[in-house]
Amino acid sequence: MDTSDARNRKVSAVENLDVEIPETAHQISSDSWFQVSFVLTTGINSAYVLGYSGTVMVPLGWIGGVVGLLLATAISLYANSLIAKLHEFGGKRHIRYRDLAGFVYGSKKMYHFTWGLQYVNLFMINCGFIILAGSALKAVYVLFRDDSVMKLPYFIAIAGFVCAVFAIGIPHLSALGIWLGVSTVLSLIYIVVAIVLSAKDGVNKPSRDYKIQGSSIDKIFTITGAAANLVFAFNTGMLPEIQATVKQPVVKNMMKALYFQFTAGVLPMYAVTFIGYWAYGSSTSTYLLNSVSGPIWVKALANISAFLQSVISLHIFASPTYEYMDTKFGIKGSPLALKNLLFRTVARGSYLAVSTLLSALLPFLGDFMSLTGAISTFPLTFILANHMYAVAMHDKLSTAQKLWHWLNVCFFGLMSLAAAIAAVRLITVDSKNFHVFADV
Repeated sequence: MDTSDARNRKVSAVENLDVEIPETAHQISSDSWFQVSFVLTTGINSAYVLGYSGTVMVPLGWIGGVVGLLLATAISLYANSLIAKLHEFGGKRHIRYRDLAGFVYGSKKMYHFTWGLQYVNLFMINCGFIILAGSALKAVYVLFRDDSVMKLPYFIAIAGFVCAVFAIGIPHLSALGIWLGVSTVLSLIYIVVAIVLSAKDGVNKPSRDYKIQGSSIDKIFTITGAAANLVFAFNTGMLPEIQATVKQPVVKNMMKALYFQFTAGVLPMYAVTFIGYWAYGSSTSTYLLNSVSGPIWVKALANISAFLQSVISLHIFASPTYEYMDTKFGIKGSPLALKNLLFRTVARGSYLAVSTLLSALLPFLGDFMSLTGAISTFPLTFILANHMYAVAMHDKLSTAQKLWHWLNVCFFGLMSLAAAIAAVRLITVDSKNFHVFADV
């Protein structure tokens, strides 16, 4: 018997699945569903949660904000489950979003279009993480020396450098390992601090204004932008890449991870978002730790935790880009080999240098969230998910099911367009009010 045939049969027997697995420089099928659920939960409870009171609740108010978050949770779970169920469609393992789209549509154009869309999505998310990390560092500085000598762009540059060092040291997503536990602890620190200090302020400040601010036109744009922030809060835009790391059976285990993410995983985010808005009303900052009052050391601890957690979270969302570069240039062997270290230093360092420059140039976090949700999260998570599922399962769906998926495509297409217009307007307005490299 041919040695290679025997080896292939052995691999198939181990995986109990005869599917084609594409080439990649990173590890696949190595993580339990529980570890993957922590990757997803890390994303949903990243330091971005400190902004949702101001960027979601303030524009939408109590009714719109609460209902919107609950609906976004349910809709996001549904849309992500569609993508998860297509992971082995057609007898092939689709470990990248672009691979899945290219296979379902049988089109190189859709492969490249999806990759472009995903790249923009992850690049914008990572710029947001660098802004968040820089803002957290600045908040620590202001606690001890509020002299305006060090401005936000300087802290953003420091944050970008730390992110680059971490990216060079951690070769791929599965290598995060213990860092996921560290990330969870860091998340708990800033979330608990934000909740406790916000609740204390809320009790001591009984008078709050929850009215949605602005003129009728302003409200329309801010509410539309907040809708984009809602979907941004729950979705990664890289589900196939995360699912690639989970052990067999990949669909069943990924569904377990998704159920964990959208049940237990969302509770901390809900708590800090609602309590923060309850405490400060329409005056809530887009970075909640700027609103709270309390012991300096406690606030410093929370901000340092937010900074470090942003560094870890950025690595998760940058991993598809890193995987592309590593696979493209054939990076194999020990991650500590000099050649591989030099490659990561140059490739990942350059990527993060560009991200850091843009972040410092336009450090408007809320606007970044709105624009990312509009131009990439809506299309990737809702429009493409429903359309790809309808195309892939065309022969198995009833007429009513096909109509349902097409209604979703049309509805979220219109939402994406409206949210993009609103986000561009917000950025235009903020750019007039603040100069580039603004110290906001």
